[in-house]
Amino acid sequence: MTTLKPGFLADWPAWATRAALGWSLLYAAGAALAAATGPAYGYALLGKGTGPGFEAAAAGLYGAAAVLAYALLRGPAGRGRTAGAWAVAGLCVTSGFAFLLSPVWLLATFLSRGQDPMDWAAWANQGAAVLGAALWGCAALAGRRARLGSCAYCGGRAAAVPGEAGRAGLVAVAALVPYTALKTAWALGLTFGYTGGGRPGADPRYTSDAGLWLYDHGVDVTAVLAVLGMLLALALTRPWGRRLPRPLLLGLGWAGAGALAPFGVLLAVLGVLAWTGVTEAGLAGHAPWVVVVAYGGFSLFGLALARAALVHQRATRRACGRC
Repeated sequence: MTTLKPGFLADWPAWATRAALGWSLLYAAGAALAAATGPAYGYALLGKGTGPGFEAAAAGLYGAAAVLAYALLRGPAGRGRTAGAWAVAGLCVTSGFAFLLSPVWLLATFLSRGQDPMDWAAWANQGAAVLGAALWGCAALAGRRARLGSCAYCGGRAAAVPGEAGRAGLVAVAALVPYTALKTAWALGLTFGYTGGGRPGADPRYTSDAGLWLYDHGVDVTAVLAVLGMLLALALTRPWGRRLPRPLLLGLGWAGAGALAPFGVLLAVLGVLAWTGVTEAGLAGHAPWVVVVAYGGFSLFGLALARAALVHQRATRRACGRC
């Protein structure tokens, strides 16, 4: 077993909470400046709300987060403070959620047309929010380990439950099978589950010529991406995945889980409401069961991918040599 060499990143439990405090003060100050001067600088509460009122609310919330970080530095991290730190990390994710999808946006820009112009100020701000989520997550984890009395640096190296990793990977793969099969069937000329006109799932107003050409030859680009997601889940849970770069796998795993789980939950709820007749809202041209079974499967995939990433992270964690 290798030992983690001392260094700035390896010493993160010593500085994570201070970094979260500094980040919160800067982010809250930026939100207050945006509320007072007019330009938004990309600030948006919960990823959508914009304007002076929302910016002032963001300044207040992240200012309160700074107070929480100061309390974590001054005293022991009790259960309430640790829970508050996790809540702040979640708030940061909602503020920077679009940043997690930005690689998809860039891919869509390449393969599609009719996309909105890129707001680089908002993109940079959302990236800063994701950084805040990472810092607050580290602060919360350090506080939790301190409260439990486990090693602050490695957590005591929790062992994976036998078969747990394999189950998570298989669940993630199974969750994307309906979507992949349906989009491939549509590309091959079948139309079940589709009530609109034209190419099912490939709107020529937005899909590029290359994407339409592939679609007309039986290849749906999003189905290919779903297969890549399946391979990622397997790489996180199979022995051959241990030979791949750990930071790359974990980065893709956690980013994919954070982006797709809430997206899938939203579509699943929307599909159920449309399927049961509670609302007429839904995806135009799609039968409600398609939204629930195929698109809603992203929620289960995101949760299983998060579990797979967590198991891989624990199983490949290096001993810190300090405990």
